[in-house]
Amino acid sequence: MARSRYLLFKSGDKWRESQRKRAEILFREYPDIEKAYSLTHSLRMIFNKRSTIESARLNMAKWYNKVEEAGFHSFNVIAATFYEHSEEILNFYIRRSTNAAAESFNAKIKSFRAQLRGVVDIPFFLFRLTKLYA
Repeated sequence: MARSRYLLFKSGDKWRESQRKRAEILFREYPDIEKAYSLTHSLRMIFNKRSTIESARLNMAKWYNKVEEAGFHSFNVIAATFYEHSEEILNFYIRRSTNAAAESFNAKIKSFRAQLRGVVDIPFFLFRLTKLYA
């Protein structure tokens, strides 16, 4: 079971032969793990395919149905979160861009602020920030 952990993070077509055998044994002994892996893999494939927003929305709806049929509480929570933020998530299909750059910049600002141990003079802080990161 311990060595099977890493194969669950990969797509089935990227498994080595030993991982394929291990997955076969794991899924035979624990069918719930196979269901969970299948749900995770199908969600991963929705975002790996180049498609339009409409087809992605349809694929997400099919995935919601699969999650409901599987009956895993943790996946229901994930599906509910995806459903609430579906419009923002589906914006990924416009240019296949994420907000990673903005998140990275926010992390840099937090780090810079932590190095100064707080900000007293806000205009000077913004001046230093623009000189460093602009």
